[in-house]
Amino acid sequence: MNQAARRIGRTLAFVLPVVLVLSGTLAVTAVPWAGKSGDSVLSASARNASSQAGRPAHEVLRDQLLAEQQEKDPGAALTQLQEAITERPSLARHCASIARALGRAAVTKYGGAAHRAQAFSRPVCDTSFASGVAQAN
Repeated sequence: MNQAARRIGRTLAFVLPVVLVLSGTLAVTAVPWAGKSGDSVLSASARNASSQAGRPAHEVLRDQLLAEQQEKDPGAALTQLQEAITERPSLARHCASIARALGRAAVTKYGGAAHRAQAFSRPVCDTSFASGVAQAN
């Protein structure tokens, strides 16, 4: 009986990690990392790649979001920033700097009215947008 239990234990010790690795790999490949190409901010930037060739994705995204903020409002740009980070997790390390740039641009857009710019603050990238608003004053 003791040897049978030992044999089962050894088999599980070998098979279980293999099963976990394979199931994890399959789970990661099944995740829709990129949403619909029509909805993606970064997909839109890919269509304009000829004018932005060779630029890092985070710089393209920052420029697009700054333009979006000028056309609409900082809330729309922050929402798109969050969506872009969700779609491309590799952009997360640039999230704070992009949000700060949006905060500074919001103060410029509203003529130095930090309270108006601050009203659009969201929990995207911690408090980086609010930090950008404060830096612009």
